[in-house]
Amino acid sequence: MTKHIIKWAVIGLSATLLSGCALLGGGSGGRGSDTKYVARDVDTLYNAAKDRLDRGQYKIAAALFDEVERQHPYSPWARRAQQMSAFSYYLAGDYNKATESSRRFLSIHPGNKDAPYAYYLIALCYYEQISDVTRDQKITEQALSALGEVARRYPNSRYAADATLKMDLVNDHLAGKEMEIGRFYQRRGKWLAATIRFRTVIEKYQTTTHTPEALMRLTESYLALGVPVEAKKTAAVLGANYPGTKWYERAYELVNKHGAT
Repeated sequence: MTKHIIKWAVIGLSATLLSGCALLGGGSGGRGSDTKYVARDVDTLYNAAKDRLDRGQYKIAAALFDEVERQHPYSPWARRAQQMSAFSYYLAGDYNKATESSRRFLSIHPGNKDAPYAYYLIALCYYEQISDVTRDQKITEQALSALGEVARRYPNSRYAADATLKMDLVNDHLAGKEMEIGRFYQRRGKWLAATIRFRTVIEKYQTTTHTPEALMRLTESYLALGVPVEAKKTAAVLGANYPGTKWYERAYELVNKHGAT
């Protein structure tokens, strides 16, 4: 889904300028002659960059697109080269440079019709760097913020649906991190700290797949803290929203076992 959207956007960015311009042939071959930063006309330089992109030589392509902007800053090609550069850096896995290129484009052309794509690419750069739940989740929070900006600014764009889907996945990931920490505290008998984490999942990430377990774990924690009334209330919420799940069965057994019915 993501790759298809990006590919479509890049085709749209390039189609107008490439019409009537043939790609370079043997002159931009394997010797790397087109990577020497000598003064060249804009058509030749842009097409050399596009040729490298088509051949999967993403870092070289990005450098050449940057050179288009440097050598011909006032041409129509410069604006498109900025976004093509960002896209090339993204494909190369250089997310920092891809983000920088996109932000530079937005600072110069904030109202451009391709601005939604630039915001979307920034969001993808953060999204691709999300690590597993055992690591710091700062980049995950940045991904969520950037995806939200796409959906909020351009709700009718072709990027909004994918951004919204990815936001759901990111929220599920963040909820998983809270669950991991909560279980960690439980194993060490730090019930109050565990309770705070599980309540965060229930209140902040209630639409994620982790909510049923969070309710069961919260029931456990309340019982361990000696507050059976709260445990019973939590188990009731679990039963009302997730009846028949293994998490409700466990919570129900716990409440009965501790005489909290």
